[in-house]
Amino acid sequence: MNKRVNTLVLLVLLLIGLSYGCIGGTNGTQTATEKPKVLTISTTTSLYDTGILENVIAPIFKEKYNIELRFIPKGTGGAILDAKSGASDAILVHALSKEQPFMEEGYGVNRKVFAYNFFVIVGSKDDPAGIRGLSVSEALKKIVEYGRAHPDQIVWVSRDDGSGTNTKEITLWKKAGFDFNELKNESWFGTTGAGMGNTLLYTSERKAYTLSDIGTYLKYQKEGKINLDVLVDKGEELINVYAIIIINPKKIPDKDFKDAMLLAEWLTSDEGQKAIAEYGKDEFGRPLFYPAVPVLKSEQGDVFKWILKYGFMKDGDRYTECPEKFRYNATYDFFEFPASVVGG
Repeated sequence: MNKRVNTLVLLVLLLIGLSYGCIGGTNGTQTATEKPKVLTISTTTSLYDTGILENVIAPIFKEKYNIELRFIPKGTGGAILDAKSGASDAILVHALSKEQPFMEEGYGVNRKVFAYNFFVIVGSKDDPAGIRGLSVSEALKKIVEYGRAHPDQIVWVSRDDGSGTNTKEITLWKKAGFDFNELKNESWFGTTGAGMGNTLLYTSERKAYTLSDIGTYLKYQKEGKINLDVLVDKGEELINVYAIIIINPKKIPDKDFKDAMLLAEWLTSDEGQKAIAEYGKDEFGRPLFYPAVPVLKSEQGDVFKWILKYGFMKDGDRYTECPEKFRYNATYDFFEFPASVVGG
């Protein structure tokens, strides 16, 4: 009888041990049923609206590391504000003029460039302002001329939301000889204060013009949500460079610095760069984003110079994706090139 009782006790203890092992022991090893950690990322809407984050990057990253990515999609300006308030562990952004002050203030470290594509000016097929095929500045001058001749209709739509796209737009208007803040007070100049997807929907509805990243445009056009043509797509100033910046744990404690660094490493790894290169090929016949690392490694071609000129920071006589003063316990290397490569 005692032997039978002892045997039953051993069996119960064994089952409890096995059950505990399946749930996850104290040795920190990952098991199939271990609850994933969550990494919060503030991101520009042009990345989010294309689906690459939720459809490709998040699933692969979770499968590989058992870390779930939670995204807060806003414009670059909004993403930076969220990060400053402590809402995220890293940001995915594309506006160097906003990224650098964020890092200068001590909030961001270990910036890595991981992808690029191009901005385009889109509009209705009939192109009433006649901008198809023009340079960016010539096209914007024509749009202003047409808009002022038709003050009773919305001719141009701006996000006007402090996003990376809006930041680029303001720069392009300035280069064409116009002040954005003055233009947006004119009746033909519309604003949405919204993300790229919603801005494209409104532009299509009004048969107007707008600036868009090519990725979001292709996705919305393919899905039949908008009826707009790409009218202007040439010029180095239209390059759109994406970077990840890790939140500085010395500035905002309790951020998941280690796993945010792991995401940056993966995005710029061969696997991550391949995932970026493949996204959109089957559905759209071309990728929505291009991997930046192979271009930077090649050190040649116009796109290489444009990425440096518009997506790298000037640090003395060098262009770098992350100056030394913004590096903190980095586990990866940073690209740096002589300023003479881009003639400045």
